[in-house]
Amino acid sequence: MGTAPAPQGERGLRPSYHRDLKPALQTEFKAELKADSLAFALLGAATAVVQVRGGMALPQALTGVFGTLDATPQGRGAIQDIAYRAMRQLGRSDALVGAMTEKAPEPLATALLACALPLMQLDAAGNAPYEAFTVVDQAVTAAGSHPDTARAKGMVNALLRRFLRERDALLASVARQPVARWNYPQWWIDAAVTAYPQDWQRILAAGDEAPPLTLRVNARKSPVDDYLAVLAEAGIGARRIGPHAVRLDKPMGVHGIPGFDAGIVSVQDAAAQLAAPLLDVQDGMRVLDACAAPGGKTCHILELADAHVTALDADPRRLARVGENLERLGLSATLQAAEAQTRGWWDGEGYDRILADVPCTASGIVRRHPDIRWLRRKADTLQLATLSGEILDNLWQMLRPNGKLLFVTCSLWPQESEAQAAAFAVRNGATRLDAPGQLLPVGGAEQDHDGLFYALFQKVA
Repeated sequence: MGTAPAPQGERGLRPSYHRDLKPALQTEFKAELKADSLAFALLGAATAVVQVRGGMALPQALTGVFGTLDATPQGRGAIQDIAYRAMRQLGRSDALVGAMTEKAPEPLATALLACALPLMQLDAAGNAPYEAFTVVDQAVTAAGSHPDTARAKGMVNALLRRFLRERDALLASVARQPVARWNYPQWWIDAAVTAYPQDWQRILAAGDEAPPLTLRVNARKSPVDDYLAVLAEAGIGARRIGPHAVRLDKPMGVHGIPGFDAGIVSVQDAAAQLAAPLLDVQDGMRVLDACAAPGGKTCHILELADAHVTALDADPRRLARVGENLERLGLSATLQAAEAQTRGWWDGEGYDRILADVPCTASGIVRRHPDIRWLRRKADTLQLATLSGEILDNLWQMLRPNGKLLFVTCSLWPQESEAQAAAFAVRNGATRLDAPGQLLPVGGAEQDHDGLFYALFQKVA
C-alpha cells in the first residue's frame, strides 16, 4: 500500500516533526557543541535521562552517550555529575515543569529541563555549581543544537527564566507534593512510611545525598594505618570508618587514587565490607559467592583467606568484571556463568561457606544508584522476593553440614529482608546466628554506609 502525501504546508518535514506522528528520539545524534561547554554536558546528560525514563539503567545510558559523543574524561565527568543530580531531583523537576506549563514538553526537552533546574538551586551549604544565568544560556544553546529540541528552544528559555524570577514561590508550591518534596515515586514513599514509621524521613533524605567514596584496603598488601599515611602524604583527606574501610573526604577518579591500579585498595561501601568477615572463611575452605558480580565481596573473601572460591553470576558480561577485579588484585577464583536458582552447573560437592547476595529492589543503595527509584515498580518487590527465596532454598542444598550461609540483600523492604530470612529459616530448619540484620543508610563522621541486610545461618550436622 502506498504512503499518503504529506499535508500541504508540512511536506518535507522530518517524521519526528510531523504532528500526526510520535517523535522517534534521536539519542545517537551528535550536536555541534564545544566538548568542554556546559551545553555539551547538559545535552549529554539529558540524552541519558530520557533513556532512563524509557527503562534503561543510568550507567548503561551514560556509557552509550559517552561513546556517541566521543566525550573527553572531563566531559564524561560533567555529564555524569549532571545526570546523577537530575535523577536525585527528578520528582521536584517534573513538578516544577508541570507548574510552569500546561502541556508537557517533548521527552528530550523535558529531560533537558530536568538537568538544568537542579543546577539552578542551592545545596545545603548555600552553594550552586554554576551561575544561574549561565545555566539558562547553555541550556538554550543545547536545545537549539538538537533536532528533537530545536523547536522547544524558546520554551526552555522562558521556563528557566521564569524559574529564576519565581524560584522561592515555585519551590514552596511544589514542596507540598510528596513526590516533589522527597523525589521518590509515591509507592516508594508509602513503603518507607509503612516499614519505618519513625525513620522514613531520614531514610528518604539519605537516599537523596551524594554518596561518599569508600575504599577497602587490601589486607594482603597494606595495613590500614599505613595506607592512611600514604593518602596524607599525597594530600588526600581520608578517615577510617571500618576494619578495612577508608572514606575519602572528596570523591576522585579511581585511577588517581594511590595504590588502586596496584591492587592495594578497591572501591566498596562500608556496609558491603561486612560480608566477608561475617562468613568467617578459613584457609582451604570451599566457598561459593552466588550473584557475585561485580566481585567486591569475592575479592574481599580472598584477601582475608586462602580459600577455593567459585564466583557465580547469571550475566557473563558482569561476570567478566569479577575477573577484571581479581586480576587487578592478583587473586584467583573459579568463574561460573549460571543462574543461582538452578543446579545444572553444580558439581555435587558441598560448600563450607555460601554468600547469597540475592537479587532485590536495591532500595538500600539508591544514593549510589538514584535511577533505581524511577525504574522500579511496586510489584517488583514481590517478584524479586519470590526469586530470592528460590535461590536461597536451592543454595542451602549445596551447603555442607555445619557450614554457614550468609544471606545479604541491599533492600530496605522487610518483604525482601527480615521476612525473607524468617521464612527461609522455618522452611529449611536453619539455625540463625548473630548478624547485623537491617542496616539503614547513614552518613556521618564515624559511620557512613548504604542500607544492607545481613542474616547468617548454619546447617546443623
